[in-house]
Amino acid sequence: MIFRRSRLLVCIAGVCTGLTSAALANGQASLAPIPSFVEEAANAGITHTYDGAWEYFVGGGVAIFDCNGDRRPDMFLAGGKNPAKLYRNQSLKGGKLNFETVSDYGPNYNQLSKVLGAYPLDVDNDDILDVVLLRLGENLILKGKGNCTFDVANRALGFDGGREWTTAFSATFEDGNAYPTLAFGNYVDRSAPGSPWGTCHDNFLFRPEVSADDSVSYPEPTRLSPGYCSLSILFTDWNRSGEPSLRVSNDRHYYRGGQEQLWAVPPGRPPRPYRKTDGWQHLKIWGMGIASIDLNVDGFPEYALTSMGDTKLQQLDDEADETVPVYQDIAFDLGITAHRPYTGDDLKPSTGWHSEFQDVNNDGLWDLFIAKGNVEAMPDFAAFDPDNLLLGQWSGTFSETGEASGIALDRRGRGAGLADFNSDGLLDLVVVNRSAPVSLFRNTGAGSTEKPRQLGNWLSIDVRQPGKANTRAVGAKISVKTGNRTVVKDIEVGAGHASGQLGFVHFGLGVAERANVRIKWPDGDWSHSYRVFANSHVIIDRGSEKARFWYPE
Repeated sequence: MIFRRSRLLVCIAGVCTGLTSAALANGQASLAPIPSFVEEAANAGITHTYDGAWEYFVGGGVAIFDCNGDRRPDMFLAGGKNPAKLYRNQSLKGGKLNFETVSDYGPNYNQLSKVLGAYPLDVDNDDILDVVLLRLGENLILKGKGNCTFDVANRALGFDGGREWTTAFSATFEDGNAYPTLAFGNYVDRSAPGSPWGTCHDNFLFRPEVSADDSVSYPEPTRLSPGYCSLSILFTDWNRSGEPSLRVSNDRHYYRGGQEQLWAVPPGRPPRPYRKTDGWQHLKIWGMGIASIDLNVDGFPEYALTSMGDTKLQQLDDEADETVPVYQDIAFDLGITAHRPYTGDDLKPSTGWHSEFQDVNNDGLWDLFIAKGNVEAMPDFAAFDPDNLLLGQWSGTFSETGEASGIALDRRGRGAGLADFNSDGLLDLVVVNRSAPVSLFRNTGAGSTEKPRQLGNWLSIDVRQPGKANTRAVGAKISVKTGNRTVVKDIEVGAGHASGQLGFVHFGLGVAERANVRIKWPDGDWSHSYRVFANSHVIIDRGSEKARFWYPE
């Protein structure tokens, strides 16, 4: 399948046809197999609600990561005015989802409250994942100690968590740095006169400083000014330069004269925003979430931007120089604008939040999930606004299957994540809702709760750099080839909406029984090819001749 940036060109078995917009209208029936999701939160032991006053209308995230070393993904859930909660995964392979609350994982009660979002990251290179908490007030870095316990590491790291209203996060390992650069996206400046209108706070960039004893600290941040009330940020190598830039999606509800932003972050030099003279185009949306994927495997990622109204899907314009950030919107052509509810009688515009590309039906095509929900009770936007599940089709388009798959609940979604919680090769779904219980959907594939059944083959890959900085290979690219077809996915920390994950990266393989896997490491070196069998959990260590395998119980 090949995409041309100037127009969509679909190629199957060597036969190419141009598709018109009319032929790609959203709502057409899916020819791809539709997975079945069953809501199991209460039965799985997840009893949690994200709630609070107007400062918590945004946020509501989840961090998905392994906190106790058993390779099963656990969950840290933001609570808003309620205490955040950590849940340890007890699910058996292929069984019903099962979690237990970790009642004492370290921080005190006051530090557990006012949490809007959470992202896992190995800050100190000890190969135990830490968690960065976004809060209304002081942001926290929780140092993982193993066995799902943590210490607040702000003082030890010289990190000033500030007093801002923080709603977005991303991290990267800049060239020459053994420790991550941290970016925090802030929302409204509540202390400014006339707040909230036109009073967006600057965003912050923290670069590591390493002392003679190799300890790391994060001194005074660099301000990314102006800020325009960001709700999602992402370090991304948009131009194949090997130097990630910082993409920022902003909520136009509060800013004056602002726009979406892209910041150049050259190593060792001050960051600077791309401007009109650099080719950056002025775009104003109610930006809520970012999802990134390289749909056509040309090295230039596409970006799904959620908003109040339609979702954008931005692709570099092939009529412009590829080193210039000139984008065109291809969402309508591909059928993923998702601008109104796809079921029910409420036809007012939708409100999109978390967005994420994954392959939920294992057919080898990327799908797009979007969490939806009215901000609170905004009369001009849909009140019943169910989450979207847009399945990729072999035509290159997407089809809405939220209702058919069973995820169309009457709740206000915020952050979310797709992960294989019971190690059966089917991606399950967690959604943090505002003022309603967390939703946890078990993916039963083509079967039922009692008899799940696969829709296609799959591969789950965990990438490590043992004994090196950046143990989890943030910034690496995973390439999976089956036959003459290749798909790629980057290991990133950021994007979504207040939600992130690190661990096994999932790929659907369709009918393929083997795959060749290569890793482009963060420094640009490529690994040799690892030949692996389908339906496996694969661990690839840098420099290893063979892949390792994990066999869940």
